Amino acid sequence: MNFFNRKNQILLKELIKTDFKLRYQGSAIGYLWSILKPLLLFLVMYVVFVRFLKFGGAIPHFAVALLLGMTAWNFFMEATSMGMVSIVTRGDLLRKVSFSKPIIIFSVVTNALINFIITLTVVLVFAIFNGVTFGWNVVFVPLLLIEIVLLATGLAFILSTLFVKFRDLAPIWEVVMQAGLYATPIIYPVTLVSDSHRQVAEWMLMNPMAQIIQDLRYILTFSNNANPTVWQLVHNPFMVAVPYVLPVLIFFFGFWIFNKNANKFAEIV
Repeated sequence: MNFFNRKNQILLKELIKTDFKLRYQGSAIGYLWSILKPLLLFLVMYVVFVRFLKFGGAIPHFAVALLLGMTAWNFFMEATSMGMVSIVTRGDLLRKVSFSKPIIIFSVVTNALINFIITLTVVLVFAIFNGVTFGWNVVFVPLLLIEIVLLATGLAFILSTLFVKFRDLAPIWEVVMQAGLYATPIIYPVTLVSDSHRQVAEWMLMNPMAQIIQDLRYILTFSNNANPTVWQLVHNPFMVAVPYVLPVLIFFFGFWIFNKNANKFAEIV
């Protein structure tokens, strides 16, 4: 089925609108939660890890770096977790209407992306008030957004395909996300690891999420030496390429495995 036909485009648009409206339906402040929720989480992290545990004390604008990392991770977690269950929760639609199934995943990721962009805008305003000045390299931020979207969408394809048959995947993925949060240099600077275990830090940055977050910090906070990127810390060009290539490979593999099983979804769910 042609994904780009008018019927599929209209359905995608309606799914995005419906999901976005239902997200905070019935709450007192509605869409403001898309800003307040990550900010409240950041406040907790900031008080615990920056004020009490003194993480990142030597890094300029570490509060901004922490908020950037949390914002990117929240998008990744929302897109993959909601994408994982999206086929099952849309089972009624699958049985009644014939359409291109990837639309369901794209609608979930797009909604998460809308929240991400809103929150990222708030982060940029916060950065300006913190005295951060942006340079010409901000033009690379859209490329990093494309990279994180490809990674999250590819994993959402894989997870949603598996979740149709294996419902135990949800609590497993929740644990993986929690472990991933601490294994990725978000709430602590990567120098905390690289100063004593450089090789461990290099392997940590093979994780595309770590690479994306460090690159965002490099571009938007200029804490270059104190918060190095994968291409500053790793000297093997083939290893440097790994986290940049993985999101593309994961996206196409996920899209392929999803389409291969899509015709069976309606029967199973």
